[in-house]
Amino acid sequence: MAKYLVIVESPAKVKTIKKFLGKNYEVAASNGHVRDLPKSQLGFNPENDFEPKYITIRGKGDILAKLRKEVKKADKIYLATDPDREGEAISWHLYYALKLNDMPDKKVYRITFNEITQSAVKASLKHPREINMDLVNAQQARRMLDRMVGYLISPVLWSKVKRGLSAGRVQSVALRLISDRENEINEFIPEEYWTVNAHLAIPGEKKPLIAKLDSKDKEKLSLSKKEQVEAVKKELEHADFHVTEVKKGERIKKAPYPFTTSTLQQEASKRLNFSTQKTMRLAQQLYEGVDIKGQGTVGIITYLRTDSVRVAEEAEAAAHAYISEKYGEQYAAEHAGDTKTKGKIQDAHEAIRPTDITRMPVLIKESLSRDQFRLYQLIWNRFVASRMNPARYETTSVKIGAGSYQLHVSASKLAFEGFLSVYTADDEEKEENNVLLGSISKETKLSLKEIDAKQHFTQPAPHFTEASLVKTLEEHGIGRPSTYAPTITTLLARRYITKEQKNLYMTELGEAVNSIMMQAFETIVDEHFTANMESLLDMVEEGKVAWKTIISNFYPDLESAVAEAEKKLEKVEIADEVTDVVCEECGRNMVVKYGPHGKFLACPGFPECRNTKPYLEKIGVHCPSCGKEIVLRKTKKGRRYYGCENYPDCEFMSWAKPVEKKCPVCGGYMVEKGNKLVCADAQCGYVEMKEKQN
Repeated sequence: MAKYLVIVESPAKVKTIKKFLGKNYEVAASNGHVRDLPKSQLGFNPENDFEPKYITIRGKGDILAKLRKEVKKADKIYLATDPDREGEAISWHLYYALKLNDMPDKKVYRITFNEITQSAVKASLKHPREINMDLVNAQQARRMLDRMVGYLISPVLWSKVKRGLSAGRVQSVALRLISDRENEINEFIPEEYWTVNAHLAIPGEKKPLIAKLDSKDKEKLSLSKKEQVEAVKKELEHADFHVTEVKKGERIKKAPYPFTTSTLQQEASKRLNFSTQKTMRLAQQLYEGVDIKGQGTVGIITYLRTDSVRVAEEAEAAAHAYISEKYGEQYAAEHAGDTKTKGKIQDAHEAIRPTDITRMPVLIKESLSRDQFRLYQLIWNRFVASRMNPARYETTSVKIGAGSYQLHVSASKLAFEGFLSVYTADDEEKEENNVLLGSISKETKLSLKEIDAKQHFTQPAPHFTEASLVKTLEEHGIGRPSTYAPTITTLLARRYITKEQKNLYMTELGEAVNSIMMQAFETIVDEHFTANMESLLDMVEEGKVAWKTIISNFYPDLESAVAEAEKKLEKVEIADEVTDVVCEECGRNMVVKYGPHGKFLACPGFPECRNTKPYLEKIGVHCPSCGKEIVLRKTKKGRRYYGCENYPDCEFMSWAKPVEKKCPVCGGYMVEKGNKLVCADAQCGYVEMKEKQN
């Protein structure tokens, strides 16, 4: 009897797949990659056509030995690693690590499946193929580009900042994006603006109609000062309010696309408060297989690393039938989901969806952990919604005249909920004014009850969260579905950034690293360059560009930039700066050291004296509250702020750097915002240019 061996990546899949195949099949796992470039060296020789040198990964010897034994017993070997570049490369490495190239009697095939279900696995065995070398070469090129950046630039960071730091082709761009956003926030100067609403009485109605002031003489009105608002209020208080136009119409809200890796990470962050890493870990479990009561171990979602929104025809048909039966035919979309996606997508994949739409979350809740259930429910709801018809709203828009002024009020009423029956949108409509607008016409008499004026200030762009950073990386074409979570995890692990609540902030260490990268390796941290490199890798995958062409073009420029950086970069002063702070344990003057969280004070008598304390860097400014000196402090997680040295007796703090100069208008303290000095009191709003330093 013939024997067949199926090799997958993860041991978690072994049990699931074994169940689907007959007794003639053996299923084994490689536990991910088995070969890689050596850690101790660059791993390729530029003089030898950049040929990579692969070695067996430490600890994988036993796994390969077991796999070789299984290979000997088998007539056919199916390499069933993940259906992407990385998976293709793992199959290729296995082919050579298991010496299958020296076994002409063995038949070796590559198979892929987008979901771990019996039908998908069996179908893949009927359509085996050869290893796709274009996919493999795209992965090899990515691996070697990442290795070049990491191995050539990291030693520069070690010599200029501290040992143990690293640079990365994608992580360095992400760090720059976070730094640029933080600079934008720090330099932002709020601008005052006002909104004016008229509360209008309608005969027979208890509630007033609230109309927003829009324009004067049909020119858009912009109010930035209280004096302007007072003048407008006076005119409106004596004006005759009347309806000038009533428009009724319909608006539709389209169903969302099913999830890609990026959108799943974003929504899981917003709705479930999951980190990108946690989302991917849970999705991996749902994909590889969970033990469902009465069904055994089964994969309940499709492959989790994808940037495609395409859905297989069978899944489309199953969704249409399910929605028609459960919700009614009017809910099921005939042609669900425009599958157009910006840029390059790996369209061999589908979107992330449940493997069986009839496996409702509530039916399998007891078989899943709490977090597995919440993520599965999110994926299920999103997929079902994506195959449903749009929501429809009845809209009413009313224009109101008052002397030379124009106001408007609008409302919408949900007429058909469509996809909203399973998946509510974040920006769901507020149905204020609906009742009042239902019967309003040009003849409706309006009388003014009150004018409501509110002061506002413009807000800076928000700090990045994991979700918004992933969205930005995707929009800029930086990285791929498999790299978003590891990139953010690395930045946090290296302590280049810190997370408070959901927001990401630069640390002192991150600023030092980013500063060096910006000075010496501007191309590496340029988002357009990195996005262009991703496009080139896609062209390798499509067989349009030779992978070594990319490597050989990139390497010389990087090598010369590193040599230049070593010569020209000023060393960041980080170690053994002697201070006037005396060690209370041994009497020596303490010195400034650089640690994972930035600077700290340490006794130079280490290891005999191990005394350390926070380094409070004075900035030459007196505290506006008590007159003591302002020092640079950090939150527990490493975010920097300015506080009083007299804390906790004085609790003064500011995110922006205070200056000695008082505000000439209100007498309050001022802060630096880029090249400007700004009153810390937004209500005052005084701004002046900083004096140029000689």
